[in-house]
Amino acid sequence: MKKVMIGMSGGVDSSVAALRLQQEGYDVTGVTLKLFGDEDIIQAPDATRTCCALRDVEDARSVAYRLGFEHLVFNFKDAFRSHVMQPFCDSYLRGETPNPCIDCNRHIKFDAMLRRAEALGYDYIATGHYAVRRQDPATGRYLLCRPKDRSKDQTYVLYNLTQHQLAHTLFPLGDLEKAQVRQMAEAAGLVNSHKPDSQDICFVPDGDYAGYIRHATGAEIQPGDFLDTTGNPIGRHRGLIHYTIGQRKGLGLSLGRPAYVVGKDAASNTVTIGAESDLYTDSFTVRELNWISIPALTAPMQVTVKTRYSQTEVPCRIEPMEDGTCRAVFEAPQRAVTAGQSAVFYDGDTVVGGGIIRR
Repeated sequence: MKKVMIGMSGGVDSSVAALRLQQEGYDVTGVTLKLFGDEDIIQAPDATRTCCALRDVEDARSVAYRLGFEHLVFNFKDAFRSHVMQPFCDSYLRGETPNPCIDCNRHIKFDAMLRRAEALGYDYIATGHYAVRRQDPATGRYLLCRPKDRSKDQTYVLYNLTQHQLAHTLFPLGDLEKAQVRQMAEAAGLVNSHKPDSQDICFVPDGDYAGYIRHATGAEIQPGDFLDTTGNPIGRHRGLIHYTIGQRKGLGLSLGRPAYVVGKDAASNTVTIGAESDLYTDSFTVRELNWISIPALTAPMQVTVKTRYSQTEVPCRIEPMEDGTCRAVFEAPQRAVTAGQSAVFYDGDTVVGGGIIRR
């Protein structure tokens, strides 16, 4: 019997993933990852829609008890702090807008947890992500593909998976709709069958990113100039970490016309304000690339791309660059492509690869 270690956040998805693995004959062990302590976050007792919160351990343990398998808790606080929380702060302070869930998947769930599972003799790890793993019969490469429920597609946050990780990872929910998952949880009598989905960043439960960065780093966030698109000062901002590309609300400017954040420069501590038309771009550069369906990008390739998790993908051409990055060129200009976010490339339902946007 193959042994599987499944990451359990306390939510319904990972719980039903564990149930399905049991039904398929795997020897299942549930694991909840302790990623931060009270000292790491600004407390928000009323925040109920984060993942991996400390109080969710009991929900995961309850499900494991109900289904009759062992439940463990791994302390990955140090790794999470160094690979997720600190880079999150550093990226914002550089004037970027990061996605810490991608870093968590890259360094914690599919690296640290897999290495721990292998050391303990497990054949696979599993998660409740909505994604499909396939193997290309022609090349032998493992592929990451979209799930049946496109509205829950999580392949965007999984683009950093390596061939070794895909070879040892199972996604039991890839062929299910979310409604089916909740029905299965209710039929099995699981305590979290109607628990809301996680939405917020787990270590910023109140959604105040700027407050968290000040708390975590002790940095004094300096105000600076708002500039127009010709470089002229038009007001004062509260600090770069309060703004992201495309933002319109909360600027504190009265210009007599709609105003948007169209640029940020950490070196000069300036935020550039422009019209919505200034948000559109026809190309961008991607760094820290990871390829899944191909070994490497060696020639231009026509793909589709998502530059944000919630975005619908659009056509583009990707071209390899001599410095190891790639250039992506849209068929039609796109809005608010943001440094620090990830660009994920698709060929139909299959993830080609992705990386971090550098404008």
